[in-house]
Amino acid sequence: MIRLIIICLVIALIAAIFGFGGLAASAAGIAKIIFYIFVVLFVISLLVRLVRGK
Repeated sequence: MIRLIIICLVIALIAAIFGFGGLAASAAGIAKIIFYIFVVLFVISLLVRLVRGK
C-alpha cells in the first residue's frame, strides 16, 4: 500500500513540474486518501495485536 502512495506522489510531482495543476492536485489527493486508509488499518492491526496478546 505504501508503494501505491509513493507512485501517486511521484505522479503528482511530475504533473506539477509540467504544469498540469488539476492532475497534480488529483494525484496528491488520491495519495493522501490512501495514506489515511493505511494509517487506520495500521492502528487497527496494532489494537488487534494488543488485544490478542501476541
